[in-house]
Amino acid sequence: MRTKKALNGYFSILEGKKRVKYLLCKNLEEKINSAEEILSGCHFCERRCRVNRMDGEKGYCGVLESRIASEFIHLGEEPELIPSYTIFFSGCTFTCVYCQNWDISQYPERGVHIQPRVLADMISTARARNVNWVGGEPTPNIYYILDVLKHSKRNMPQIWNSNMYLTEEAMKLLDGVMDIYLTDFKYGNDRCAERLSDAKNYTKVIRRNHMMAEKQGEVIIRHLILPEHLECCTKPILQWISENLKNVRVNIMGQYHPEYRAMDYDELKRRLTYDEFQEAVRFGKELGLDILE
Repeated sequence: MRTKKALNGYFSILEGKKRVKYLLCKNLEEKINSAEEILSGCHFCERRCRVNRMDGEKGYCGVLESRIASEFIHLGEEPELIPSYTIFFSGCTFTCVYCQNWDISQYPERGVHIQPRVLADMISTARARNVNWVGGEPTPNIYYILDVLKHSKRNMPQIWNSNMYLTEEAMKLLDGVMDIYLTDFKYGNDRCAERLSDAKNYTKVIRRNHMMAEKQGEVIIRHLILPEHLECCTKPILQWISENLKNVRVNIMGQYHPEYRAMDYDELKRRLTYDEFQEAVRFGKELGLDILE
């Protein structure tokens, strides 16, 4: 049973009672060097393309230099996170057929490259409670993010807002740097993950990374309910969380609507019903999960 009703560690960070990790990270330069090595044979995500992005070789995500599609103060995130300085990267390690941000996730060439020192200065003046690295997907941009933080002078919590399809090597680079993991747990089985996001070996990777994330920082798990995926995805995900993670909050999201190529898939052509959403929330509460409301 889950009885924890607040991310106490996170609130202490916000109140200044706990210093942000990356400012105390004595091996940040070492992490940057390791990330640069990965960049030359890219395996930040579990696709492990092994391309040399430094020489202009493109992998699955298509990301070369980090390009930012938008950056702004976000007021639509979870209540304890706002106002959040949200930095959206172009490009993604997934190809979700229903992607709500497909206009940036599927076009890595969009956006602009901002020099790390310049973005660090922008962060220092942002009137926000945290920095929220998202996309698209932030995973291909780990080297860039670490470089930005090297130049940062502001004591500000860092949020990793991700599909969590990272390699163990990438997760270790984030350890001691990220304060909050705002994760996207999409599927309860590999078949749906491969069919709808072209992601192989999904459940093993995502489960492993969530267990690592819980040890590294605070965790808020987002799950977007897909129409007709309650039994194959939503319930297995919630069941697994209840059995394997102790101190997480769960945001069960009911705002699905058809986007991108969703109309090519029969079950994804419609919005979620109220009954489907209520069934998911009820199931989560029966498991004793800390459901964000």
